[in-house]
Order: sequence, then structure tokens, then C-alpha cells
Amino acid sequence: MKIHTVIEHLKKTQDKLVNHPIYDNIKNIDDLKIFMENHVYAVWDFMSLLKGLQTNLTCVKNPWIPVENTEAARFINEIVLEEETDEIQSHNVTSHFELYLDSMKEIGANTNEIYTFIDAIKSSNNYRETINQYNISGEIKDFLNFTFDIVDSKEVHKIAAAFTFGRENVIPDMFIEIVKGLNKENSSIADKFVFYLERHIELDGDDHGPIAIKMIENLCGNDPNKWEDVKKIAKKSVEMRIKLWSHINNLIKCQ
Repeated sequence: MKIHTVIEHLKKTQDKLVNHPIYDNIKNIDDLKIFMENHVYAVWDFMSLLKGLQTNLTCVKNPWIPVENTEAARFINEIVLEEETDEIQSHNVTSHFELYLDSMKEIGANTNEIYTFIDAIKSSNNYRETINQYNISGEIKDFLNFTFDIVDSKEVHKIAAAFTFGRENVIPDMFIEIVKGLNKENSSIADKFVFYLERHIELDGDDHGPIAIKMIENLCGNDPNKWEDVKKIAKKSVEMRIKLWSHINNLIKCQ
């Protein structure tokens, strides 16, 4: 089995994601606020997938010891550099999570809940328990728990599958056009979010996406069991995104 088999296996599910009705229902800034206030949790747990890969593929403790797979280590370190410490406009260095929070603030979205959530995670001795007891929707909890089930498995090919197919390649170009349309009507109120989206598409298309694909090929090699795991995790990751999109879409329609 090769990567093209995984991509073909995902096609119908990814088509459902790309054609999800949520894109048509984000019609004004209030709709965008609802979207971002709920989607921000997925932006946060993406970073944990990222660090899960780095933790398991590189040496992040002392004393340092050589890693088994230096090529995979190089792949993930390249991605971490820009996701966690990206150099953006005016030589400002920031994580993409913080960039997203700045985008939320620009449009007047509520960031209090995600900051309180992060504080609770910081002070918790059991982050999974904190997630499950926190006052967020069941759909968001399900999304986060799926992510951390994968991270906690410590099986790097599974983490890479969720990272690559559930995250790195799921932001459709149409989303940027929607936000640009909102800007025309609201004096460019969502400029930072447009930049966030454009930066992701630039990195994912030119760098992170191809690197992530190479990483999966490196990690799976000729092991059919690992390739089968990748197929299953990749599809489930996209399905979980669709479930989250449907939840947020319902919130938008019911406001």
C-alpha cells in the first residue's frame, strides 16, 4: 500500500468536508464569531498533535541521545519551527494558535472561554479529566478526546495520519473567499483571519503538506499494518472534523 491508496480511500469523505454547508452559512461577522469561538479548540489541540510527533520522533530531554529516524525528526522539526514560532509581519514571532487568538480579538469574538480553558489545562494534574468536566459542548469534547487518544497512543504513524489528513490539508480555498467577502462589507474587519488562512494555505501547500506526506511514507515504509492504521485514522480524523463543522453550523443557524 502507498500514499495514493490512502488519498483515494479518503476522497469521498474529504469531498463531504469541502462541500459542507457551513461555508455557505457564514454570512456575517456574527456568524464568523460563532465559528471561531468554537473552532479555536481545534486550533489548540492541533498543536498537541504537532508536539506529540516531535516528542516521539526527536530527543527533547537531557541527556540528549541520537534518534532512530533522523529523516522523520527533520520533517517534524521543520513544521514545528513555523507552527510554534512563525516569523510573520514586521518580524513578529508567534505561534499559529496565538495568531488565531489575535484574529478572534480583531473581530470582537469572545476569547475569555478559551483562555480560561487553557488556564485550567495548565493547572490540571489530569488534562483528560479537565477536558471532560469542562463546560464545552459534547461535540468539542469528542473532537479533543479523539485527538488525545491518538496522541496518547505514542504510535507516531497514527499521530502523523491524524496530523496530515485531519489537519494539514482540510482548509478549503473557498473559506478564504468567504472571509474576504465579509471584509468587503465590513471595512476589512477580519484582516488578521484572512492572513491566518492565507498563511496556512501557503505553508500547507508549499511546505508542510508535502513534508507531512513524506513523513508518513517514511514512518510506514513497507509495513501493511501501519498503512492500514493510517487509512483508518485519516478517515476518522476527517469524519470528526465534519462532525465538528456540523455542530458549529447548527449553532450558526440557531442564533
